[in-house]
Amino acid sequence: MPPEIGFRPVTAGDLPMLATWLARPEVARWWPDPRHQLGLLREDLDEAAMTQLIAMEGEVPLGYAQHYPAHHWPAPHFADLPADAIAIDVFGAPEGMGRGGEWLRALGDLLLARAPVLAIDPDPGNLRAIRAYEKAGFSGDRILPDGAGRPVRVMTRRR
Repeated sequence: MPPEIGFRPVTAGDLPMLATWLARPEVARWWPDPRHQLGLLREDLDEAAMTQLIAMEGEVPLGYAQHYPAHHWPAPHFADLPADAIAIDVFGAPEGMGRGGEWLRALGDLLLARAPVLAIDPDPGNLRAIRAYEKAGFSGDRILPDGAGRPVRVMTRRR
C-alpha cells in the first residue's frame, strides 16, 4: 500500500528545490518570472498570515501549497466569501504531475476542519489546473478581476 499523502512546512532549505519547480515551463507559464516568485516565497517564510507546505507521499514531494485568510490581502474577487474563508495557491512538483487533484483534495480535507469555505483562483486559461481543482472538490465558473485587475476563475470548496 502506498504511503499516505501528508504535508510538511516549507523551510529555507526547500528554496532551491522550489526554484527548480518554478523554472519548469508548465509552472512558469502560470507563476511568471521564477526568480521573482522565489523571492516572494522566501519573504513569506516570515509572514505570519501565510502557511507554506510541501505535499509529500512518503519521502516524495508532490507539490507546493500556500494558504492564508482569503481577506488578509486585497482580493476583490473573494469579497463575497465568509470572513473565515481560506485562500489557497499551489503548483506541482515533477514527481507530482497528474496528482494535483489528489493531494489538493487531501489538503482541502484538512483545511475544511478549520474553515467553512476554501477558495482558489486559477487563470481561466489554465485548464489543467482547473481540472485538478475540480478533482479536489472545487467548483465555480465566475470570472472576476483579482487585486491586480487580471481575470481569475473563482472556485470554492465548502464543508
